[in-house]
Amino acid sequence: MEKVSGSSKIKDLLTAFPFLLDFLPTISPGFVLLKNPLARKSAGSVATVAQAARIGGLTNEELLMRIAEKIKQETGATIEIEPRGNQDESQTVFSGKEARIEVLKHLIKDLHSGADVLEVKKRFSELIADVGPGELSEMEQQLISEGMPSEEVKRLCDVHVQVFKESLEKKAVPHTPQGHPVDIYMAENRALETLIDKIQQNLSAAFTQPQAAERTLWIENIKTLSTSLLKIDTHYTRKENQLFPVLEAYGIAGPSKVMWSLHDDIRDMVKSCRKVISTNDLEQFAGQFDTTAQALLDMIYKEEHILFPMALESLKQTDWQTIRAGEDDVGYAWIDPGDAGLEAHDVHYPPEQSQSPRGKSSKREKRSLHLDEGNLPLSHINLMLKHLPVEISFVDKEDTVRYYSATPERLFPRSPGVIGRAVQNCHPPKSLHMVEQILTDFKSGVRNQADFWITFKERFISIRYFAVRDDAGDYQGCLEVTQDITELKQLEGEKRLLD
Repeated sequence: MEKVSGSSKIKDLLTAFPFLLDFLPTISPGFVLLKNPLARKSAGSVATVAQAARIGGLTNEELLMRIAEKIKQETGATIEIEPRGNQDESQTVFSGKEARIEVLKHLIKDLHSGADVLEVKKRFSELIADVGPGELSEMEQQLISEGMPSEEVKRLCDVHVQVFKESLEKKAVPHTPQGHPVDIYMAENRALETLIDKIQQNLSAAFTQPQAAERTLWIENIKTLSTSLLKIDTHYTRKENQLFPVLEAYGIAGPSKVMWSLHDDIRDMVKSCRKVISTNDLEQFAGQFDTTAQALLDMIYKEEHILFPMALESLKQTDWQTIRAGEDDVGYAWIDPGDAGLEAHDVHYPPEQSQSPRGKSSKREKRSLHLDEGNLPLSHINLMLKHLPVEISFVDKEDTVRYYSATPERLFPRSPGVIGRAVQNCHPPKSLHMVEQILTDFKSGVRNQADFWITFKERFISIRYFAVRDDAGDYQGCLEVTQDITELKQLEGEKRLLD
């Protein structure tokens, strides 16, 4: 090779002069990607020196001169350079899926190391220029699998979106039939946007009122609207209990780890806003609500431009029918979808479910179970568990959720989507360490029971975990028992007669 121009292929240069593979990354961090075999295979075969120069933040001539100098230093050969070669610079440098994801990971790692957002956006546009929701999800999941904490991914989640925003906005917002789970989520999003707008309008009106009495009227309106804003919890809970488990079944766990943590942050922000306005502190509320509203709107963007399109690409029709079948158990925020999209003959239930969420009995009525003490029809056992004054859930020794009692009114939401799910994925990231510790202690025999009590929605709740062991003492699973003991806690004296 006697001449190198802007149109020379990187692949040809690396083949002729292998030492350039170690040399180029010393010129610019952008060339570190060449050290990755997948990225090198994809980019090296199509990228020209001119394209590489842009990736590395150099002029075409500067990169050519550095390459020629290195070749002369290593081989003694003099290379003629032609800065203005003929090249198609519109061609995407990285095209293969695996290579594209490696590039995305490289860019995100640079962001987490403190690289400038605008500089990373520029490199993204030069390396890939376009990205799909599924690629973003897989990129984040691989980063977490390779050791990047999900909390760290969450910390810069908004920055990630900022880098890819222009590309994401080229994609159409999902459109689904009425009653489809995504259609319901998006209808709730439109209701949420309207609610945020109403709160902002009332805030503006309140601040323009010179009289305290007139301002009080607007504050009362804001209190009512802020209480309605708390329903965002139901929107997020349905995602966590219905959509995330099905995605996890396809190996897509990144969204649940990162988004659930963001959900909890927003829940806390909404509760804090409601608490502040309850004291009539309009100024403090206005400051907090501005941040909270932006977080809510950012989540809508992530859902509609990343999560939902990715889910629609990945899931089958039967998956969506399963999701829809269990949504009523969790409930809805601000809207009532009725039975839209829930055609009974199309609904597919997981194999673990022996009856539908609608409560119809099955062939269990004709079967019975011999217990240590007694013999009961399976249908009676199911009824007994549903009528217990406590809620119970069972997790097997492999940490898989196998059962929950479908009591008429649950303290905490459960839906059929939880059956067959890893219990670690059923808890918010901030409490995962505690779940893991309890299970580890149960399996090792360090303890057989763990007790907690909390105040939830002004009720006093007991939450107890018990290690389930067989007659030989071997661990077979974990039983969770939850009970509202508000009234029990207040009992005194005796009661011997029926009222």
